[in-house]
Amino acid sequence: MKVLVIGGGGREHALAWRLAQAARVSRVYVAPGNGGTRADSRYECIDISEPAALRAWALKKKIALTVVGPEAPLAAGVVDEFRAHGLRIFGPTKAAAQLESSKAFSKAFMKRHKIPTAEYEAFTDAAEAHAYVDAKGAPIVVKADGLAAGKGVVVAMTLEEAHEAIDFMLVDNKLGISHNEGGARVVIEEFLQGEEASFIVLCDGRNVTALATSQDHKRLQDDDQGPNTGGMGAYSPAPVVTAEVHARAMREIILPTIRGMEKDGIPFTGFLYAGLMIDAAGHPKTLEFNCRMGDPETQPIMMRLKSDLFEVFWHATDGTLDQIELDWDRRVALGVVMAAHGYPLSPRKSDRITGIPPEAPDAVVFHAGTTLENGELKSSGGRVLCVTVLADSVKQAQQRAYAVAARIHFDGAQYRKDIGHRAVHARGSQG
Repeated sequence: MKVLVIGGGGREHALAWRLAQAARVSRVYVAPGNGGTRADSRYECIDISEPAALRAWALKKKIALTVVGPEAPLAAGVVDEFRAHGLRIFGPTKAAAQLESSKAFSKAFMKRHKIPTAEYEAFTDAAEAHAYVDAKGAPIVVKADGLAAGKGVVVAMTLEEAHEAIDFMLVDNKLGISHNEGGARVVIEEFLQGEEASFIVLCDGRNVTALATSQDHKRLQDDDQGPNTGGMGAYSPAPVVTAEVHARAMREIILPTIRGMEKDGIPFTGFLYAGLMIDAAGHPKTLEFNCRMGDPETQPIMMRLKSDLFEVFWHATDGTLDQIELDWDRRVALGVVMAAHGYPLSPRKSDRITGIPPEAPDAVVFHAGTTLENGELKSSGGRVLCVTVLADSVKQAQQRAYAVAARIHFDGAQYRKDIGHRAVHARGSQG
């Protein structure tokens, strides 16, 4: 059967990579893909992005299953478009994708359905937002109400940072945010203490299957310093998500969300990603929802998945997720993101990339911001590559990943040297 993966980042490369290994899959198409997928005979890349054009192409090619990677096509209604023409597609509808595309919708939904989250207020007026921050004090969190490619959240440790973020998002739009209807809006939240984790599940509208736990590193520099990014690395499993935390997250956050969406007449299908803040007592609160797999969490998760991903998606689009149980590699998977010079605010492009080693059973370099120019691999975005490995321990995974990364070269490459540091001494993980 023919499969289409929509998107061109590291997450989509990892999904396509795992789908290409499925027993019933004859061809994997990626739209638009990247330099890594274009250089690999296992995939065929197509330069179509508009939902109706993609749908027409999928009908013509007799695509059996489509999987949506990034948020923008979901917010544009690609799932609605495909379903209206009888095509099988995994992802949320445009209405359901508001859980990610509108922070204001998401926070109001959580408040209405009593899902644990931070206190908040939403603002369209910059002066009112500034006054609110002055009244509340720092640290405080400022979020853009729109799609911002993972860069629309500022954890302001000082009032100055908070005021600057408000101006960035409401006045200057220096982060390139895609505003929702009604124009620019920010959501300002209380700062939550604890440790973050990514809790990602598959949903078929009613049934839920949890993926392996994972944790990413948002800050650009070692020791969680520097600006927030889309993610500088990730690992799975995440020891902070103990069996008890896992059960609480399912009971208090995930299942009430799925039941709440159903009750509101917007059944949720697709990936649901809850960014959790887990306090010292093991109580999780929801930082945000994404309606897709995380990036770079997808890369380690796909490395650990042993189940046939095509069959998993087939059940998910049939409404029969309750009939499957996922099989995971017991080893640790760890991914190190290699980013471009100037990332995250002004990433440089067109740097030549060399030294990527051949794929190995325990080490794969997934491409994100890469392109092929006259047969030469070059950088084309902020996060360029994700070096992802499997090993028996976090320490061994770190050593292996950094040994691979050291062989890869492009001018101005930057990457953290401490991915997985929180898990090195942690125990009692829930995979």
